[in-house]
Amino acid sequence: MLAVLIGSTGVSYALPPCPEERHPTNSPWSNCFGSFTYASGAKYVGEFMDDKKNGQGTETDARGNKYVGEFKDGKQHGQGTLTVTRVDKYVGEFKDGRKHGHGTYTYANGAKYIGEWKNHKRNGLGSYTFVNGNEFTGEWKNDKRNGLAIVTFINGDEFQGVWIDDKPKGQGTLTLANGKEVRGIWENGKFKSERQ
Repeated sequence: MLAVLIGSTGVSYALPPCPEERHPTNSPWSNCFGSFTYASGAKYVGEFMDDKKNGQGTETDARGNKYVGEFKDGKQHGQGTLTVTRVDKYVGEFKDGRKHGHGTYTYANGAKYIGEWKNHKRNGLGSYTFVNGNEFTGEWKNDKRNGLAIVTFINGDEFQGVWIDDKPKGQGTLTLANGKEVRGIWENGKFKSERQ
């Protein structure tokens, strides 16, 4: 029986099933579709090439985390969806088994990040929507807000300024919902208006 898969381009193709017995030294699984449970408890169902996960597949680890997408040389690589412990979910690009490129991460509490990733961390431009509806749009480095950003509040206010290591710092402008602008500076976690 052949396994019919739909590739990322939408083209369907068929692969023969992998042999029932897996003997990598004698006959590695290659150019076939199979299912394998690892000693760690993880299970992979999908394509194999040179005895490694390659192509389309689904991997579920012992904790219940599930990845559906592309693999290369045994690692998550390309487009995929990662569901973390059945609650958090990431849809986007992977490289060498890590979130890398553009993607959307939805947290269990309802918060969401849409933007760039590098080596499993938020890096580059991105937008983070908090549970309360406030939204941060700006630069990230090593999973922290770093650089120029705009924060839009659910009450209509908007703040523009610089963030360093997840905190606003230095000059900034707060534009109130009524259009009034307040310029000031962040010191010790507090915003001080230039006009006191």
